[in-house]
Amino acid sequence: MRNETLLLRQIHPDFVQNDRVTSQAFRPTPKDEKKLSVYDGDMIEAPEAYEHYTQELKLKSVGVMGVTVGECTALGLYCQPDPEPFPEHAIIDFGNLAERAIVKKAKLLKKKATGRGWLYREG
Repeated sequence: MRNETLLLRQIHPDFVQNDRVTSQAFRPTPKDEKKLSVYDGDMIEAPEAYEHYTQELKLKSVGVMGVTVGECTALGLYCQPDPEPFPEHAIIDFGNLAERAIVKKAKLLKKKATGRGWLYREG
């Protein structure tokens, strides 16, 4: 993956309040073991990633936002391919960060993603 590679993040409906995406969309949950699941934008476009996520995996998403590998790296977050569940899968690794630091970095990722805007939106 290159610095310019877009990492496509599915946005769960619960992470949108008053038509605004919350930083929770960019924060790994405890079950994620501090790894945020994304699609590698060099391997799949946002509409196809959305279709795969909602139709094949049968998971909920209202659309796709993205951050670049370079934006993550600038925050000290390591990005890597993780093709085990499916070939286009990648992760943003929050490593050994404390919860407070994870929350802060998730807010910064959300700011980058919302500045870029929706890459794909349902409907």
